[in-house]
Amino acid sequence: QVQLVESGGGLVQAGGSLRLSCAASGRTFSSYAMGWFRQAPGKEREFVAAIDWSGSSTYYVDSVKGRFTISRDNAKNTVYLQMNSLKPEDTAVYYCAARRGGTYYRGSYYYTKNYEYDYWGQGTQVTVSS
Repeated sequence: QVQLVESGGGLVQAGGSLRLSCAASGRTFSSYAMGWFRQAPGKEREFVAAIDWSGSSTYYVDSVKGRFTISRDNAKNTVYLQMNSLKPEDTAVYYCAARRGGTYYRGSYYYTKNYEYDYWGQGTQVTVSS
């Protein structure tokens, strides 16, 4: 069992930056791949980024490539999402999620669907004003 708690959301102007954190409970954090998802009002929750158990491999949705960076610190049981050059369309509730098995891909298939992740945080609101 893993419990996840996000923090770091807030209100920022377009072009600004925020860093989200997700603290995990439990002694097996390093055995999970971690992902960030977001849900804008009236829309489905969508994949944003993922990182493997070691932190050496990452994957992003096209809309955030070059602007967002996912990272993790296994000693602190924490995963981060650094968000730069924020746009109003980045406004959403951001969720972190954990996937058993340590990896976010298998061959050429990437695990980006909600049901492919096992544990979820409660979310943190990010609002980007224009």
